[in-house]
Amino acid sequence: MSLIPTEHIGSIPRPTELITAYQKQQSGEISEEALEALATQASIETIKKMEETGSYCVGDGEQRKFSGFASYCLHGASNFAPDGAEILFSDGHSRLLPRLTKGPFKYQMTADMFLEDAMKHTKHPIKQAVISPSLLSLLYPNTPIPEYSRNQFLEDVIRQHHQELARCLELGAHKVQIDFTEGRLSLKLDPSGELLTGMVDLINSGLESFTDAQRQKIGLHTCPGADRDATHSADVDYKELLPTLFRVNVGNFYVAMASEKDPEKVLLQIKSLIKPGVRVFIGVIDPIDPVIETPEQVCERVLKAAEYIPLDNLGTTDDCGFSPFADDDSTSRDIAFAKIKARVEGTRMAEEILVARK
Repeated sequence: MSLIPTEHIGSIPRPTELITAYQKQQSGEISEEALEALATQASIETIKKMEETGSYCVGDGEQRKFSGFASYCLHGASNFAPDGAEILFSDGHSRLLPRLTKGPFKYQMTADMFLEDAMKHTKHPIKQAVISPSLLSLLYPNTPIPEYSRNQFLEDVIRQHHQELARCLELGAHKVQIDFTEGRLSLKLDPSGELLTGMVDLINSGLESFTDAQRQKIGLHTCPGADRDATHSADVDYKELLPTLFRVNVGNFYVAMASEKDPEKVLLQIKSLIKPGVRVFIGVIDPIDPVIETPEQVCERVLKAAEYIPLDNLGTTDDCGFSPFADDDSTSRDIAFAKIKARVEGTRMAEEILVARK
């Protein structure tokens, strides 16, 4: 294990044929089996490409999260409508979350299924991302569902989220990362912070029975969104988010930083919040910037972060996944892998410099 670990966030852009196949499967033009075959092929290719970047831990790039990071667990569900909560992005486009139409809420696919399959195709450690219970909480409509209360729904969400986390750990995941992109967005929707506090409480509810050792393998990812080269909450100041975010009982935080206008201000705040035994993976790659960072640029960002965060608490990552929503092809696969390679090489360069300074 390196002195400064470096890990990806999750998604890699899907091949065009996989995006097309999902659309055809949704319209009944091809079978689920045909879609799965293409997704498996894309997953294997992604894992191999990830290995070629020099990454210590790898993943399948979420090729089988057919509708994206947020609603993979609903694939094939029949009790949802497409007109749920709307997420607005900085370029004017929006995404709609599904809306639950009747109970009970039940995962149709789980992240441990993806992990188990990925483990067949590599000997590298594998990181697995899962969706947060706080985002899933947004699927319940404003109008109560008859005979299925919001409290019942949240109990079902927390139970299944916890089970998903536990199964990933039991399978031997290197890390299990909870995607919490809605954290920063929540402050845009509710500047009072009450929504954010409720979301963090939900996440902690799902973590209650895990041991300290297990929490060292669980992390939380925060970012301002990354879809079609746009964000949903980059205008929200981290100073409003991080104190509450760092209350989550995990051993790892993945914090988007490469795209921040004043990263040193954020690093100073993180320095004041970080707890013993917690590692903060600082974003050193901007996934929505088409320009590929050089290893030297990454190295400089790592050295700056090391001025504020002790090496025992420091890691590096990408700001976000490269294609959180499955149909986003604004970034090519080649660019994504080139950026990951630059992160790996730049982190190693910085590590050598920091070791030499000791």
